[in-house]
This record gives sequence, structure tokens and C-alpha cells, in this order.
Amino acid sequence: FKMFPGRVICKVLCSGEKEVDLAVQSAKAAFKIWSQMSGMERSRVLLEAARIIREQREEIATMETINNGKSIFEARVDIDISWQCLEYYAGLAGSLAGECIQLPGGSFGYTRREPLGVCVGIGAWNYPFQIACWKSAPALACGNAMVFKPSPFTPVSVVKLAEIFTEAGVPKGLFNVVQGGAATGQFLCHHPDVAKISFTGSVPTGMKIMEMAAKGIKPVTLELGGKSPLIIFSDCALENAVNGALMANFLTQGEVCCNGTRVFVERKILDVFTKEVVKRTQKIKIGDPLLEDTRMGALINRPHLDRVQGFIKQAKEQGAEVLCGGDLYVPDDPKLKNGYYMRPCVLGNCTDDMTCVKEEIFGPVMSILPFDTEEEAVERANATKFGLAGGVFTRDIQKAHRVVAALKAGMCFINNYNLSPVELPFGGYKASGFGRENGRAAIEYYSQLKTVCVEMGDVESVF
Repeated sequence: FKMFPGRVICKVLCSGEKEVDLAVQSAKAAFKIWSQMSGMERSRVLLEAARIIREQREEIATMETINNGKSIFEARVDIDISWQCLEYYAGLAGSLAGECIQLPGGSFGYTRREPLGVCVGIGAWNYPFQIACWKSAPALACGNAMVFKPSPFTPVSVVKLAEIFTEAGVPKGLFNVVQGGAATGQFLCHHPDVAKISFTGSVPTGMKIMEMAAKGIKPVTLELGGKSPLIIFSDCALENAVNGALMANFLTQGEVCCNGTRVFVERKILDVFTKEVVKRTQKIKIGDPLLEDTRMGALINRPHLDRVQGFIKQAKEQGAEVLCGGDLYVPDDPKLKNGYYMRPCVLGNCTDDMTCVKEEIFGPVMSILPFDTEEEAVERANATKFGLAGGVFTRDIQKAHRVVAALKAGMCFINNYNLSPVELPFGGYKASGFGRENGRAAIEYYSQLKTVCVEMGDVESVF
């Protein structure tokens, strides 16, 4: 692949009902083999896949940068998180077990943790390879098969993951990739041999997937949008808080579901914090994402860039002040002139009722809002339909724990933001979805519990 902004890099055929059925049947056949293997056997295959990803890190990161537009610096981090995820679940695969319960008279019961069958993963375009690993690693560790549909905007790197799994030794068809948009997703969700659906994406699409899954009584994991609060108290370490705000807003061109885009700043430090954030934001290097010093690449496509620009225009009309950025960016390099670049934007003079503060923009746009008291900050932070993430910056550790306990969000950060260790569960409250990716918690969503009751004496009949 080569970098040609604004041009087609490849063409893929959309999978129709026939192709989806072939993928599911192939996965179903592979599941019969994989599910009968021991956890330790599965562990060895996952470890080998992790080794291959680690070995091919640079190649995969480059592919992901071209696939998505994020900087190569970030793409490498994504690939590292991906192989770490496979290693983590490889470590858990051999330890999956039920429990034995003693009953009266020498009788006993036990539980078995069993795989679900063919699981469907539907990914988003902001972290294509990483999301595929987050979904497939626990699914495969538990003994399931998976059919994965990447976003039609980023179809490339997940195919590489399928090749890696095959090379690592999974049964043929255990991890299948189908390409396409909404219609392909519908065929997957309605397929009678699909046991579970895990989706990452927008709230409206998540609602449709939940409706489709309900028709087949299929369990779902939904990792949806957010409009997360980042609360900066006056007793914070200022430089650390500024770094946190930048991390919470401008990773992957701001196209991150858990971004802390509502930055609540205690009024005492509003001016100094805002001045420093603007200064740092203006220094962010934009341009060719394959260059080592680039820190912000291109947005995913023209319609999305136009949508983000529309939010900024509306914010100005509603009284927000553009403190920096927000305009289109044209790099000096002529080969990048058709890229979907914009300068990262900081909005001041924001109020809670503005559209830019209420709706998910999914672009590099930070809204700064002053507050006076802890109680006020928490109340306003929670006044949203979303509940994916939240962050707090303060030196007062009691206050930090008190505030995150009050936040109605599934992923909270204290004196950091947008860290995603694979050991920790990730997922939301409210309209941000339910179910969890990562950590031991994901095992619960890719397995089911069977109870066995064993009688050691004669059956006492009541008849």
C-alpha cells in the first residue's frame, strides 16, 4: 500500500447472504474442533498469534495508518495493545473453570464454563485491528469461533489478522472476515447459527443490532458512543492536567468514543489552564501520518470531516468562541493536498445546552466549561444520556475517589486519560452500552454457565 489521501486504496466485494452463510458454516465446523481442545492448547495458538503480530508490528502499523489515517506513532501503540490482548487471554485460557459445590449426603454439584458457539464481531473504523483483537481474543480463549465484519471504511487490516490466526494454527475458518455495510451486518445478526453479537460503533446502529438480536434471543455486547466529562480541579498538577486534556481529545484525530470532550475546569484556574491548552494544541504537528514526528493525521473521510466542521460552525452560531483551530488544514506536501485534514479545535465560552457540548462530535474538538464546586461539576458531568468514561485531575486523592464514585460512567480515569490496559474491563453505562471488553469480565460475555447436579444416593420421590 502507498499513501494517497482522498483516493481509493483497494476495492473489496460486499458479502451478501450467501457469503455470510458460508462464513458462519465454516466457523461452525471449526468451532467443533476448537471447542474440544483444552484451554492450554488454545493458549499456545493465541500466544503464537501474539508472537507473529509482535514480529510484524511495523508492517501492520503501517497498514493500519493507511487504513485509518492515524499517525504511525499511534498505530504502533494500537498494534502493541493488540498482541498484549492476545497474550492476556492466552494466559486465561488454561485457567477457565467452573466450581464444585458439596451437597447433603455426599451428593454434589458442579458448574462448567462452556463456549457459546459462533460469535459475531462488528468493528468500528477508528481502531480496526485493535478492536478485532479485543473481540476475538476472549472469544477464542473461551473456545468460540468468530465471524468479524470490519467497517467498510477500514476493511484492510482485519484480513491480516485472519491470516495471522491461520498461520498461528487455529482451525480453518475459526476466524472469518466478511466485508460490507449495514446489509451484511443484518445478515449476520439474523443468522440462526450465530450465538452472540459484539458491536462497537454508534448508538443508533447499536439500537438496531439489539433489536435484530432480540428476534433470536442472542446476547449482545454494545460498546457505543460517549460525551465524556473530564473534571479539572484547581489543586491539580497543571501540566499533567493539560497533557490529560490533550490525550482526552486529540488521539486518532479526536475519533475516539471515550474521549473526554467536555472539559470542566474549576474557575480559579480557567484562564491559565485554557491559555496553556491552546498553546499546546497549536503546536500539534499535523500532516503525513507515516512521518515519525506527525501527531495528528487525517480524518476518516470527507463526509465525516464535513460533519465535524458543521458542529464547529453551529457552536459559533450558538455563542461558543473558537480559541484555536477548527479550520481545514492543507499540508505543504502536494501529494497530501486532497487529504481530510483539519486543525485541532478548542472551544471556549461553552454552556451545557450547546449542541457541541451535548452531542458526540467524534473529531478533534474540545469544549471548555467553567465550574465552581465539586457538587456542581459532578451533577453537570452526569447530565448526559451517555456514560462511557470520565476523568478527574486533582492532587486530593480522597476527592478523586469520591468524584469517580459519583460519576455514572463505566471507565474512569484519575490523573490520566485514555489509557486502555487489556487487564482492565472496558465498557459503558446508559446509552453508551453494556457488556465489557478486556479483563476477566469479558470471559463472562463469551461463555455460558452449565450447572450439573449429581445425586449420590437414591432419589426420594414425593409421589
